[in-house]
Amino acid sequence: MLADYPNLVTTAYLTAGVLFILSLGGLSHPETAKRGNWYGIIGMILALVTTAGAGVVGAFGILMIAIVPAVVIGAVVAQRVKMTSMPQLVAMLHSFVGLAAVLVGIATDLSPDHTYTGAEAVIHDIEIYLGVCIGAITFTGSVLAFAKLQGLVSGKPLTLPGRHLLNLLMLIATIGIGYWFMTADSGLVPLVAAAVLTGVLGTHMVAAIGGADMPVVVSMLNSYSGWAAAAAGFMLGNDLLIITGALVGSSGAILSIIMCRGMNRSFISVILGGFGTDSSSAGSAGTGTAIEVQQIEVDDTVLLIRNAKSIVIVPGYGMAVAQAQHSLSEVTQSLRDQGKIVRFAIHPVAGRLPGHMNILLAEARVPYDIVLEMDEINGELHETDVVLVIGANDIVNPDAQDDPASPIAGMPVLEVWKSRTTVIMKRSMASGYAGVQNPLFSRENSRMLFGDAKTNVDAIRDALRIS
Repeated sequence: MLADYPNLVTTAYLTAGVLFILSLGGLSHPETAKRGNWYGIIGMILALVTTAGAGVVGAFGILMIAIVPAVVIGAVVAQRVKMTSMPQLVAMLHSFVGLAAVLVGIATDLSPDHTYTGAEAVIHDIEIYLGVCIGAITFTGSVLAFAKLQGLVSGKPLTLPGRHLLNLLMLIATIGIGYWFMTADSGLVPLVAAAVLTGVLGTHMVAAIGGADMPVVVSMLNSYSGWAAAAAGFMLGNDLLIITGALVGSSGAILSIIMCRGMNRSFISVILGGFGTDSSSAGSAGTGTAIEVQQIEVDDTVLLIRNAKSIVIVPGYGMAVAQAQHSLSEVTQSLRDQGKIVRFAIHPVAGRLPGHMNILLAEARVPYDIVLEMDEINGELHETDVVLVIGANDIVNPDAQDDPASPIAGMPVLEVWKSRTTVIMKRSMASGYAGVQNPLFSRENSRMLFGDAKTNVDAIRDALRIS
């Protein structure tokens, strides 16, 4: 047993921790993402084997009964889940981590470690309480985020009167129950009460967040799940779980801050909710007036592209839903073979997860060097002949710069309207996640190509092949 070799256990845990760090580093770019995933897989296998053999786990028969079905379920889900459903899957996995932290906290309280005395015992009890509270918030918040993303409940924010005061009261009550837990002879009742109350708090916090901020919510819950895992590591005395949880928690927090900057939003305002409440109809400009647009057909779009020297493609969630990335890759290759300059412009919050568009384009084998971030491409859009916007909306809305009263005012956007011609592919005139209309559609140099993105891109591809 590895329990006889404590130094070997420590070395294995440190090695796994390094692998997890390398995994996060690899996942920062599509070109190294596959290698990053392998680092994470190897690190997790090493962690599981070391923990199982370190003498702290017993009843291996029961453990295998739990692990084997979980491995099978995980493998099946990973094979079947669509890229467009990844945000829902991530949210649900976060909920499992939160629930695990709650259960570990309750189990730890029911089986107290009497070796802790004095200040150590107080700190240990605080670890248990914080772990249960953070885990409960993560669990209920993640379940509701999953339901919103899946369309099981409305994505509109629930803005109850006095909701901020309500959250504050629940937070004060949580602190009060914490004092009860620390001073009670039996901590089970206050611990369960805290789990229920913070579970309600987590539900209310996510319910108050609108659809436009859901990418940040998923990232935020990722951070919460990391801190919940770290708390569980403290409760179990497992160094690797503490390290892993801290890595996930801190990286999730950093990612949330980056995304908030990409939307010109403060992290606190996202947590408090209230964005995406515009109720204007899909066919209006937010002022009740109808938007007049210039429609274009596939043949005319192909003619524009043929006469263009430089083309920029802006993918959005609509492209992901239509699964148009593979056909788009073929269009890109065909145009590049003709000597045209083709580039992709990626907004930091395009899609429902950070890097969503990058992954889809990498999957379709679009060269990495022509996939540019917003800051890299915005300065060149005024020299671009044609911009193809495929299923994107809020990230190309000029109101972010022009209308101080707009809910997305100040949000950095791709300035596609500066190109000579902008072709927007959409199914309809429906608004985006933010619930606001887009005046880009009615600009003089804008053309609307309605219909399914994949159908239209396929038609463009076929027409270019004929030429």
